[in-house]
Amino acid sequence: MKLHNLRPAEGGGVKAKKRLGRGIGSGTGKTSGRGHKGQNARSGGGVRPGFEGGQMPLFRRLPKRGFTNIFAKKFAVVNVKDLNNFEEGTEVTPELLLEKGCISKLEDGVRILGQGEISVKLTVKASHFSKSAAEKIEAAGGRIEVI
Repeated sequence: MKLHNLRPAEGGGVKAKKRLGRGIGSGTGKTSGRGHKGQNARSGGGVRPGFEGGQMPLFRRLPKRGFTNIFAKKFAVVNVKDLNNFEEGTEVTPELLLEKGCISKLEDGVRILGQGEISVKLTVKASHFSKSAAEKIEAAGGRIEVI
């Protein structure tokens, strides 16, 4: 399903938007559904998201833990079983993996992990190889190159 294929359910249709301030007979005339006076009746009125009327808000009551390393590298991960789709003797590069759809986007590099088995002889170029992945690729007669 794609966004351009979306349509309302059969017999459902689209609900018309509420027309505010269109006379007393409309039911939403005069105060336009805002009631009389008060914070929410004013233009620009209301409180920010998360405000609990002065009570200590939930996001401040909960304990904070850990930290996010802003220098952490994010690798695209490929298992050796996914490399079986390539033909014998292929030079597998990050660009080729992206083109074939094995990874959705190139992050800070590609990391090859050792889940599954490999039966084709390949030259694999990637940023990082796990020990088991390197052993399996070389056992199948292939080569690894760290780039």
